[in-house]
Parts: sequence; structure tokens; C-alpha cells
Amino acid sequence: MAEDLNYYSTLIAVADDCPVTAAEVPGPRGGKPTVAVLQYALISGAPYGMTQEDVLFETWLRRQDLPADLPAARRAELRKEFFSRSQACLRASPLPKRYGWGLLFDRDGRIALCPVESEEYRRLVDGASRGAQAGEDGGVRVLKAMRSRRS
Repeated sequence: MAEDLNYYSTLIAVADDCPVTAAEVPGPRGGKPTVAVLQYALISGAPYGMTQEDVLFETWLRRQDLPADLPAARRAELRKEFFSRSQACLRASPLPKRYGWGLLFDRDGRIALCPVESEEYRRLVDGASRGAQAGEDGGVRVLKAMRSRRS
């Protein structure tokens, strides 16, 4: 994995066509955890504890039919294989596209959830729309999540 895929000091804002105005906790579908459920559990369970790469890999790993107690060497091998292929970033995640969760990355690339209805979310998005310079609001840039539908 030569390329760093993480975001730093960035808010992935909810998509323009997100159907909710307040963040919702995703639920399982057909009795199985969805990508949204897994990503929500990983990020909410350890705010600012994981990077985008960690979340993408752990989500993929948990959807595989593998034993929970994989040896570290096997996990490292699987991670290397996983990132040898191109991966969609969290701008394509269902959390900001469908469930109303902004994804806030700190300067070390660690991620936390930021609900669309929160004061922090509003402040960060408003600062970006005013053209806040790097350094203001901690220098957080705002990127929109990908839309679910074409316009």
C-alpha cells in the first residue's frame, strides 16, 4: 500500500440528495449487518480512533466469512491484498449519503461522526461556504459526499 488514502482535517458533508435532515442510526437488512451498520459501529465505537483506511478494511473484513481471531500476519496480508485494488473512499459511504452523518477527520486522519443537525456540523459547513481560510476552524476543509442519483 504505497499511496495514503486518508483524509486530514476534512469534513465529508452529507450528500446534496441525502433524504434525512437529522442523522439516523442504520439498521441491519435481512438480519445481516449492512456496510452502513458496520461503518457506523466502527466509527461510533471509537471516535477519532480509526483512519479511513482502517474503516474501509475492517468493513470489508467483517463482511468476509473469516474467523474473528485471524493471526496478525494473515490480517496484514489481507490488508495488503485489499489495498492493492482500487477502493471507493468514504465519500461513497451510505453514512453521509443516506443516513445524515458527516464524517469528520482530524489532522491525524482519524475519523468521528458529526450529525448533520449538530452545531459543530453547521459551523464547519458555514465556515467553508464563507471561504474560511486554513487555520480557521482548525483548517477543516469540507467535501460533499457523493450523490446517490445523477442530477
